[in-house]
Amino acid sequence: MMGILRARRGLEWLLGFYFLSHVPITLLLDMQSVLPRELYPIELRNLLKWYAKEFKDPLLQDPPMWFKSFLFCELVFQLPFFPIATYAFFKGGCKWIRTPAIIYSVHTMTTLIPILFTLLFEDFSKASGFKGLGPKTFRERLTLMCVYAPYFLIPLTLLLFMLRSPYYKYEEKRKKK
Repeated sequence: MMGILRARRGLEWLLGFYFLSHVPITLLLDMQSVLPRELYPIELRNLLKWYAKEFKDPLLQDPPMWFKSFLFCELVFQLPFFPIATYAFFKGGCKWIRTPAIIYSVHTMTTLIPILFTLLFEDFSKASGFKGLGPKTFRERLTLMCVYAPYFLIPLTLLLFMLRSPYYKYEEKRKKK
């Protein structure tokens, strides 16, 4: 029983760090594609340019409108959830996080599917929307997939944890007669 409790707390801490780390990534990097660039100092703009060029990330070099719509959803729906989830998972045992965590994980995984498929299968040399930018070799594609994959795999883990953990399962409250 103690091992199960430790495993649950370990996973809650991992999720807490995931959500905590997501706040600066979202605000300082992802939102540069959605918010006015004047909001960002040149150092942060250069960091994003370096990343996009180094990892050959076409989605952040010249973001297509569909990708910007995902980033807008990240700003409006996910970003407000990050501090709440951080608190809940670091505190531990917050059963009220179950439904919002399920919604977050399904939404995030749904947005990652077209992103991962685009990175894996798009012919960037011919796709006019990407202006020839993007990974050219399979190794470059896999490297870029490794950057994005945790944002699918951790929400998948979260979803399974919320659905399968006996601790987080919903218990119907019965009225006393």
